[in-house]
Amino acid sequence: MPLDAICLGAVVHELNAALMGCRVEKVYQPDRDEIVLQTRGVGGAKRLLLSIAAGAPRAHFIEAARENPAAPPMFCMLMRKHVQGAKIAAISQPATERMFTIELDTNDEMGVPCKKRLMCELMGKHSNLVLCGEDGRVIDSLRRVDGDISGKRQVMPGLFYRMPPAQDKRDPFGLTGETLTALLREGDPETALDRALLGLLLGFSPLLCREIAFRATGNVQQPLRELTEKDYRAIAQAFDAFCADVKGGRFSPTLLTRREDGAVFDFSCTPIAQYGDFLQTTVFDSFSALLAAFYEKKGKAERMARRTQDLRKTVQNARDRLARKIAAQQKELAQTHDRDKHKRIGDLITANLYQIEKGMNKVRAVDYYDETCPEVEITLDIRLTPQQNAQRYFKLYNKAKTAEQMLTVQLAQGQDELQYLDSVLALIEEAENERDLAQLREELTQTGVLSKKQTRNKRGQARPASAKPYHYRTSDGFDVFAGKNNLQNDLLTLKTALKSDIWFHTQKIHGSHVILAVDGREPTDQAMTEAAMIAAYHSKARTSSLVPVDYTPVRQVKKPAGAKPGMVIYHVYQTAYVTPDEAAIEKLRVE
Repeated sequence: MPLDAICLGAVVHELNAALMGCRVEKVYQPDRDEIVLQTRGVGGAKRLLLSIAAGAPRAHFIEAARENPAAPPMFCMLMRKHVQGAKIAAISQPATERMFTIELDTNDEMGVPCKKRLMCELMGKHSNLVLCGEDGRVIDSLRRVDGDISGKRQVMPGLFYRMPPAQDKRDPFGLTGETLTALLREGDPETALDRALLGLLLGFSPLLCREIAFRATGNVQQPLRELTEKDYRAIAQAFDAFCADVKGGRFSPTLLTRREDGAVFDFSCTPIAQYGDFLQTTVFDSFSALLAAFYEKKGKAERMARRTQDLRKTVQNARDRLARKIAAQQKELAQTHDRDKHKRIGDLITANLYQIEKGMNKVRAVDYYDETCPEVEITLDIRLTPQQNAQRYFKLYNKAKTAEQMLTVQLAQGQDELQYLDSVLALIEEAENERDLAQLREELTQTGVLSKKQTRNKRGQARPASAKPYHYRTSDGFDVFAGKNNLQNDLLTLKTALKSDIWFHTQKIHGSHVILAVDGREPTDQAMTEAAMIAAYHSKARTSSLVPVDYTPVRQVKKPAGAKPGMVIYHVYQTAYVTPDEAAIEKLRVE
């Protein structure tokens, strides 16, 4: 759900208590829609994430540092100029609006103390971050809004900042329960109660409106015409009780997850009862922890999807071209299987030279290859002699025979190439940061899928450091490593691992090479099971159950001469069937 004004008010209250008096040490822009303020104060260092992503506008603290581009964007540079070193005086929210203001005490270019404001508008697709000067003029914004984009409100450098247009709704904290029910009585009797509340109350999300309706009547979509006097009294009581909790700062950061798969569903600032046993509720200690749990994993996947879009498209196009080429070669190979008929006709022409003359377009001959010796009609080229006609058919036979040999080799090579590209597509989906992508591009350049021009760094950009394999430690202390790309797979399996280590890979499913480092010890059943789960997790079958995973000592794994990166063969192995558990695997992760 989008962050509604009520929940945002609770977030702002939490941020103000933690950040008031802190200084902004650093400003980063890890993505086009995100700004990170690194602050330091009495409570220590904190990182505040401000995101205006259309599907996930939010503000909360993050623990780990984000990966930043080699060259900071222009808005990031401007923020560093005006905000870095500033003291956060206060964080406040205009009444029931989906926005808040960070008040900053800083100095201007001449060293004179001044105030600046960072307006954080978290309003879905209209979200924005706007830096304003002491005079109220816009210094700049993360998204500039000119007259072509909006005729009502422009956000451009030099213009005075104006608040977003007000909605035609009532401030819920200026209403009582009795006033609200009076307004409901005047509404369209066919309107459902939750929709009527949504149309009246400023800052309330559909989830909160449904919850108020459910607390009052036990039915979230009951039409107004069916409400009784008892229902109206219950609505007034439920509304007054909720507003009292908000005014008193009695919030409950609640995450809703689906019971069947644990996927996040929604979040709220108050306990949610409308879904009954269908959803599981988890209460967090802070709204930052709640928002991070709801958005961060999904947001990370979306950011990487944007970054990998061009690379994925290039590899997918190469894969599709190759698949079409293989299909055409298979069709051509099937046609060569009838080549014996050309040799047969050539032999029949040779046997009947005595009755053929140049200029004839056909001849009837006895087919002695057939047990019944029927007469067949043979087509001739009138421009050729009888001997040349026979040679023409022999040449067609030899051509088809040679084509079969060549196509068989080319199809084998093509199938290997197709498997390789499929493995790269699977690895692109697993990339976690720019280092992983840089190494994938390097691998694709070495194999000829990408040209050097496509992977050349822009001027002034540093080359990302080499990515490291995934590192896990089993419950009983064995180290497990998984490759992030095919170059790492080769390095792990063929160079780094000891011959006595155990190698894991999903059976006939694209995935990472996984090495269980035994260090001269006998691996436990627990370590073997967890290593197999890691192999299943780092494959295209990560969401499946009972995934077949082959395992064998590293000494049994060989790489054929000339094989693509990551391609190996093994003949002595055993197979385990495991179901990957993401939560359990993440607990084993070292780095």
